[in-house]
Amino acid sequence: MPTLKRSAHAASRVAGRLTSGSRVLPAFLITGAQRSGTTSLYRALTQHPLVLKPVLHKGVHYFDMAYDRGLPWYRAHFPLRAAVSRLSRRYGHRAQAFESSPYYLFHPLAPARIAEDLPGVKLIVLVRDPVERAFSAHAHELARGFETETSFARAVELEEERLAGVTEALTAAPHSASHAHRHHAYLARGRYAGQLERLERLVGRDRMLVLDSGCFFTRPEVVHDRVLEFLGLPHLGDPIFERHNARPRPAPMPSSLRRELSEHFAESDARLARWLGAEPSWRR
Repeated sequence: MPTLKRSAHAASRVAGRLTSGSRVLPAFLITGAQRSGTTSLYRALTQHPLVLKPVLHKGVHYFDMAYDRGLPWYRAHFPLRAAVSRLSRRYGHRAQAFESSPYYLFHPLAPARIAEDLPGVKLIVLVRDPVERAFSAHAHELARGFETETSFARAVELEEERLAGVTEALTAAPHSASHAHRHHAYLARGRYAGQLERLERLVGRDRMLVLDSGCFFTRPEVVHDRVLEFLGLPHLGDPIFERHNARPRPAPMPSSLRRELSEHFAESDARLARWLGAEPSWRR
């Protein structure tokens, strides 16, 4: 990050902390899943005049990576109440702040923290073909330098060993972090049903909207309208939909591995129908 930008961010953080008591908390969160279109949905929603993004970053990562900093630190990332009130009066509907941190869905402690600190918050989850999600995640982590194993097949083979005992360790030491859990959980992150069921137990089904990323990529207008309805927001203008963060793949996935992984996810995918209202697009 250039020096000038770093300085601006530092100044903004200081101002945010000094005025945190006058700032709003988010009305909704995009909680995941990673590599499932969360950035594209985030960018589309920020074009709505009543949707307010965080001051500095798309994802604050408070409930997973920075919970020890405290709620005033988190609140400092969001707009001032006065700005929210002005927008609400102008449009006749309540303006809503939000953020998007895709690790929240998978982190073992984040959902309970969200339920405790943000009563009434609404949660949006996108789910993508877990085989493609895993393949995309590997390319993403490789490009960012968080993965050293260039072979996707080998990374998948190593996953169980890399993640052994990590969830228990994170739970036992609530302010700790795990590189492997965050960056190498290619298959575990794609077993969506268990993660959604945990979230449901904590916040309730009516505060969750689960979206099929395949539908979002092919019919973004329809999915966008569903999101506005879920949030109770009026349709004000038509956003421009773009795909973000696409990564080139180092090599095609072997068809035998694709079949094996598809079978691996079959049971979890079958349980998604109750969330999506239909069979997942990648299983049709």
